[in-house]
Amino acid sequence: MLGLMTTSSRSNPELTTPKSDLSARALDIMRDCQAILTDGHFVYTSGRHGSVYINKDAVYPHTYKIAELGAFIAQHLCQFDVDVVAGPALGGIIMSQWTAHHLGVPGVFAERREGELVFARGYDKFLKGKRVAVVEDILTTGLSARQTVEAVEAAGGTVVAVCALFNRGGIKASELGAPELSSLIEMQFDDYAADECPLCAKGIPINTDVGKGAKGTVSAAQK
Repeated sequence: MLGLMTTSSRSNPELTTPKSDLSARALDIMRDCQAILTDGHFVYTSGRHGSVYINKDAVYPHTYKIAELGAFIAQHLCQFDVDVVAGPALGGIIMSQWTAHHLGVPGVFAERREGELVFARGYDKFLKGKRVAVVEDILTTGLSARQTVEAVEAAGGTVVAVCALFNRGGIKASELGAPELSSLIEMQFDDYAADECPLCAKGIPINTDVGKGAKGTVSAAQK
């Protein structure tokens, strides 16, 4: 969990808000943007189903709010003397870039090539021998964050911390191969395998506006 800011030559001296206040404000921002959808039937990237969806895309158009969230994450990360911030494409790009901006360090992203996350476009050159923070938006299974950690190490960088806007999967640092994991918001929601989904069994229609439901997925009850 996030703690109080410690001193760093790159930190913003105005970022001194306690973690509890940061979490409360981050949650307010998500709610203001209607980014936490409840009492529905959603299909997640993993293919699992659930009744709650974190619609991060509802926040991204509001750049001043994303800038604020990036500042909150930067407040925590400044204690690690970070040289570079890295995020996974696509979801982690915006959050990691704003965090890097507030830390005053370069920000790069890993993208998927032949099934793996790698640092292309010459971004690997920013990582070799550097202290790297991995920033993600939403942690559900932690797969993208873990693969980004692995890609940083493959490029010769050292991951000093992982930080996420929202940890909805109860992910732990050890699952990501990282020494430190923190998040602005941490909540866990039930999810289900598609063939064991009680929402499908009740015939509740899948939301087709967000998540994988937007790509035409149908529930067992709709087939």
